[in-house]
Amino acid sequence: KKIVVARDTRVSGLMLENALVSGLLARGANVNCLGIVPTPVLAYLTKELNADAGVMITASHNPPQYNGIKIFNSNSIAYDDTSQNRIERIIENESFRLADWRNIGEACSIDETHLYVDMIKKTLRLHKKWHVVADPGCGATYSIAPAILKSLGCKVTAINAQPDGFFPARSPEPNAESLKPLAKIVQELGVDAGIAYDGDGDRVAFIDEKGKFVDFDLVLAAYAAHIAKKKGGGIVVTNVEASMCVEKMVKEQGGKVIRTRVGDVYVAEAIKKCDASFGGEPCGAWIHPQFHYCPDGILSSILLLKALEDENKSLSKFIAETPHYPTLRENIACRNEVKHKVVENVGKKIKSVFPAYKEFSTVDGARLALENGWILVRASGTEPLIRLTVEGESLKVAKEIMQKGVTLIKKFVEGAKK
Repeated sequence: KKIVVARDTRVSGLMLENALVSGLLARGANVNCLGIVPTPVLAYLTKELNADAGVMITASHNPPQYNGIKIFNSNSIAYDDTSQNRIERIIENESFRLADWRNIGEACSIDETHLYVDMIKKTLRLHKKWHVVADPGCGATYSIAPAILKSLGCKVTAINAQPDGFFPARSPEPNAESLKPLAKIVQELGVDAGIAYDGDGDRVAFIDEKGKFVDFDLVLAAYAAHIAKKKGGGIVVTNVEASMCVEKMVKEQGGKVIRTRVGDVYVAEAIKKCDASFGGEPCGAWIHPQFHYCPDGILSSILLLKALEDENKSLSKFIAETPHYPTLRENIACRNEVKHKVVENVGKKIKSVFPAYKEFSTVDGARLALENGWILVRASGTEPLIRLTVEGESLKVAKEIMQKGVTLIKKFVEGAKK
């Protein structure tokens, strides 16, 4: 077996890499170590180098003290729950076999990132000399992202472009709060856009030319509509939490939207299964299947600049036609042992609370599409909570939907206590 391994800039990364590689060698696998590279680069190279699997040591957008492991198959798609659970059971039961000493695997360090860079340079061209501020946030894109943007003719002002696993400049998660310094720089320099990546480079966030943070849902919907327009329709995949503006914008271009569970692996699987032209989640994780099936912040940032060129628009004008609907969120305490059963019971009853619903889905919790909004009820994957998300065409509508939803959930939570 041939395994490709990489890590982000976190302090614990090398320690975990050494342990991981030791375990793989002990099982007889051969390992290629890429060092510090973004997750999408690891995923792309897993397929490009004909590896059996790729393993990324990262905690993505989470705080510096966290770390984890993300595994990709030979098609650059992250392992799903079934595959992950199988590996966890093998480890828990210690049902693995060690190789004979004569068959211990070999490890070597390689630098093949040029294959990823070449793929982008061969397939994408930017005609305008964009001036952008690139903010890798001291994460895995610290070197490769500014370099690729420059190679495509962009004038790049790079900040936080040094590897530092303490993430001293900002949170590894690029959002409106953590990117306030970037927004100020964009405004003061008068550049075309600010581009920020998360800790491992599978997410991207944007600041427009006016120095304003670009809402994740709005830019996802605008770009999805752009792709649907280019393809003359087609399928776009997003998750159950994305705004209904995605449907509105894509349908106007003759396209169709398919919704999955929250998680990029589910989006990737649906893209492959449905032969979709694009997919993404409203956190800056976009998948471009013509390249590979891993969310790719660097690729997404370049493709967005290309879309702005095609439409001859600034970033603020590109998203201007996308409607912004009020979204409300509520967390309701519920014991871990019963939260999934409560969500199941809510799903059975919720249609009678909203009898004029248009569509009902249990792909991830219970989601009801209404004439003027939607409601989603999900059990938290990490905490003793039930998460309620509501969107409405107006704040008044959203509040009305939320009130009905909270009342219903609390009724079942109370019932579960008895």
